Amino acid sequence: MRFFAWLSLAIQLLIVLTGGAVRLTASGLGCPTWPQCTEGSFIVTPEMGIHGLIEFGNRTLFFVIQLVAIITFLLIARLGRRDLFVLALIPCFSIVLQAVLGGITVLTNLNPYVVGLHFLVSVVLVVLAATFVYRVYYGRGAATVSVPQWYLLLAIATAVLVGLAVVLGIITTGSGPHAGDGGAARNGLDSELLQHLHSWPAYGATIASILLLIGAFQLGNARLRRFTIVLVAIEVAQVVVGLTQSRLGLPEPLVAAHMVLACSLAAAMTTVLLSLRESETALPTPRS
Repeated sequence: MRFFAWLSLAIQLLIVLTGGAVRLTASGLGCPTWPQCTEGSFIVTPEMGIHGLIEFGNRTLFFVIQLVAIITFLLIARLGRRDLFVLALIPCFSIVLQAVLGGITVLTNLNPYVVGLHFLVSVVLVVLAATFVYRVYYGRGAATVSVPQWYLLLAIATAVLVGLAVVLGIITTGSGPHAGDGGAARNGLDSELLQHLHSWPAYGATIASILLLIGAFQLGNARLRRFTIVLVAIEVAQVVVGLTQSRLGLPEPLVAAHMVLACSLAAAMTTVLLSLRESETALPTPRS
């Protein structure tokens, strides 16, 4: 169960990486039709070249995600973990939503707002996968929080800042040079201004996360301290990558890393919020 929980999270992050590769290599229309890859063929053809292979590979990964989601759901049902039933069921249907959004993305010639929505859904799925991993280990949280009110408010404020940074980052990307195809439209907004607007909540979230870490040490909560350390580490890495990519002219590898780190940041923030509540019961791990 733990293996498939981690696999579910890892593969959701992988689809973000492959989706980023499609966009950053201008392969967004490598398969110019949907649901077929090209007229008369559901698979890539040699004439479509490397862009077709990249786009088709990203589409194929959706089937792998679907398979993992179904196996995970059947495993949860077999083990009788009712607290995980909904979390295991959602990915079985959300993949269809992602596939449809991907199709709309192609049919709208990579409209930046549709592309952004496509990525935002991926962020939500990563958050759900992180919640799933957490509950596999610790179960459902208690009804009341186990931290002081000031710490709860700080954690909520940090989560809001993280959410703002992610959303503004998506809008900023829609104004930048990586459209996914040479003929794709941009959202027409001021990219330089958006970069500054995106950075402000990102810096605020980093400072707030450091305060959360200091508070976690003062509270003596080992679990909360462990997840907050991960949150701060991802925040710092994200800031370094963000500053570096902006100064180097948005090189593709750094942009891809920034996308994956954004989803990882959302996942880490989720585990910190979940750690504000004590587990209701200790959960033994089945061995057979």
